[in-house]
Amino acid sequence: MDSYLEAIQTSVLFFPLIALLFTTPYMISQYHKYGAIHTFRTLIIYSFILYLLTAYFLVILPLPTISEVAQLTTPRTQLIPFSFIADFITHTSFQWNDPSTYLQALKEPYFYQVIYNLILTIPFGIYLRYYFKCNFKKTVLFTFCLTLFFEVTQLTGLYGIYPRNYRLFDVDDLMINTLGGVVGYFLAGMLQKVIPTRDRIDIESYQLGKHVSPLRRMITFGCDSFLYFIFVIGYTIGMNPRHSFLIMFLVYYFILPLCLNGQTIAEKFFHLQIVTTDHLEVVKKNWILRRILFYLLYFVFTFLLAFLYVQITDFFKMTNMVSWAFGFCCMMIIVVFYCYSFIRFFFFHKPLLYETMSHTAYKSTIPVEEDNT
Repeated sequence: MDSYLEAIQTSVLFFPLIALLFTTPYMISQYHKYGAIHTFRTLIIYSFILYLLTAYFLVILPLPTISEVAQLTTPRTQLIPFSFIADFITHTSFQWNDPSTYLQALKEPYFYQVIYNLILTIPFGIYLRYYFKCNFKKTVLFTFCLTLFFEVTQLTGLYGIYPRNYRLFDVDDLMINTLGGVVGYFLAGMLQKVIPTRDRIDIESYQLGKHVSPLRRMITFGCDSFLYFIFVIGYTIGMNPRHSFLIMFLVYYFILPLCLNGQTIAEKFFHLQIVTTDHLEVVKKNWILRRILFYLLYFVFTFLLAFLYVQITDFFKMTNMVSWAFGFCCMMIIVVFYCYSFIRFFFFHKPLLYETMSHTAYKSTIPVEEDNT
């Protein structure tokens, strides 16, 4: 029991790191497909990751030392099917002609081991049918493949880290684990009657995707910025690095959108369209003005203020104390402006100055699936 608790504790400790690595790709995929992140779907996906992590650690932990494994002389494999039945009779107090031994045998460690192998893959079968919509054959196949992966991990001594396997490769484990997936498959049928189905979650996700959330806009801006710098690097390497930032800025944010109905690459990927606030139409002069105002207010303004700070301090020959005070004021102007914009945008969902001046807004172009139930 202690080894099982150790494996569970270890998976819980590792889970935040795995979740952190998975979060950005997950958000990108959800905003691309649905235009929104469904809370219940997120709970399902992250619980599935935690389950797989826990199952893996249950298979490999506790880890012995290499010297301990090198001295092992125990069998490496057990290839006779249904040996666990004979072992159960041999290694427990079970006597077929004595009913009083039945209950006692079920309380002994050997029986627990068989049951744990069964329970290990029951959640996997549930996830496969409920969320991934696998039929019975696929559930059996995928559960068998997962179990085979676990057994090969043990057989190879953790992929060659150990000189030999420190746990037995057991064909019975393949059978029992696969049976666990089958049990999970049938349990999922009952589970779907009390919680939202995958189809219901998809429909709700598309409905949520009709609205453009601040986080969706931030992800879009981040992806656009990343692609823009890729363009800059590519142009710098392949062409003249001089003015590469300005040239690629014009190419990425103005010339390419002319070919994409006013959208950048990320905006098209995340199904966002800049439209006028009055007629909800794509107007070239409006989206061009919007982009110009955005970068003037949130980027050029900062550099211009820094440039003026240098020029003013040099012109008036300011002392160090006055110069620091003036610099602090300039910095606070920038910080207050950015904080105000962030709070207004992220928490109050209000249009920002450049949106108001250009009379534009984002419209979601995500296709919406109707609920036919």
